[in-house]
Amino acid sequence: MELFQSLDPLLKMFWFIAIPTSVIFIVQTIMTFIGADSSDGLNADFDGDMSDGDAPFQLFSLRNLINFLLGFGWTGVSCYNSIENKTLLIALAVVVGIVFVFLFFIIIRQIQKLAEDNSFKLSSTLNKTADVYLAIPENKTGKGKIMISVNGSYHELDAMTEKTERIPTGAVVRIVKIENSDILIVEPI
Repeated sequence: MELFQSLDPLLKMFWFIAIPTSVIFIVQTIMTFIGADSSDGLNADFDGDMSDGDAPFQLFSLRNLINFLLGFGWTGVSCYNSIENKTLLIALAVVVGIVFVFLFFIIIRQIQKLAEDNSFKLSSTLNKTADVYLAIPENKTGKGKIMISVNGSYHELDAMTEKTERIPTGAVVRIVKIENSDILIVEPI
């Protein structure tokens, strides 16, 4: 502890930033890997969301603050003896801190590209083929049912036809349009 007391105040400041920030970063990383990290964990008293709605993260968040301070603190500690000009050292530490935030942004963007939306949308059935499950009456006089596979899962959906003949059970049909946002209009193949 005596060694720490004899350090230059600027170097002492870098150590005071680097060590606690590293501990918080390690805790955040562990929480992320065990799934306990659903958000930053703290709500700010101000709205720092500078996105247009589809940005992957907020600019002012606890995680970004930790990333900045991590780069800032450890750059100051690492380069303290190499760079004599203290203003240049602080400027370099700020730049590295900003780079850490930017790198985190890039990593999050790459991870989000791995996300896959498998939610079922009725519009994804258009121009696909399906099997008739319950016979479909002619001229939109009643509804039948079809079975269709979308994204690897089967769906049983209501269907009608505009054709003048009834479509029997087991026939293969093609979906041509969607009516009333929940009924498929089909035609036999």
